[in-house]
Amino acid sequence: MEDKKRPDWSTFTVNLPLDKPKDDIIDSWMSQAELEKWFLKLAEFKTPKGEIRKREEKFHPGDTYRWQWFGWPESMEEHGEILTPKESEFLRFIFGKAGIVSVKVVEENKQTVLRLTQEKIPTDEESKMNFYVGCKTGWTFYMLNLKALMQNGTDLRNKRSELQMD
Repeated sequence: MEDKKRPDWSTFTVNLPLDKPKDDIIDSWMSQAELEKWFLKLAEFKTPKGEIRKREEKFHPGDTYRWQWFGWPESMEEHGEILTPKESEFLRFIFGKAGIVSVKVVEENKQTVLRLTQEKIPTDEESKMNFYVGCKTGWTFYMLNLKALMQNGTDLRNKRSELQMD
């Protein structure tokens, strides 16, 4: 009988090939204005002194954020902190109670790949579903939305408030 490896519920990685320049991919993640184009309804950032960053201004390690999504009630917010990226990452942040997310762009087989890893996910049964399954599904969708917007200008998000996700 084959010994099956148990899944590691504390981490996952989502890879997405993109035929765009590395700098364009990185820029799409680094300010309120850019994140709201493909990911969030609201992406507010505050400096360590509590000042709200301008929409086009790049955020920095030590900043905190408040995020809201289309299709969810405004009471559904995520709060976290921007961390100092590690080697080869351009972004790292605390994703509420769901762990730490890191993002980088790599070159593999002559293809530019956007790679997102979420780690330090709690491993109780509720977290496995909400954070491992839920976040992995969410990141896959939003990264595909980024690709759709970058490559043909189509936004796949549900922006109709009467169609709530709950």
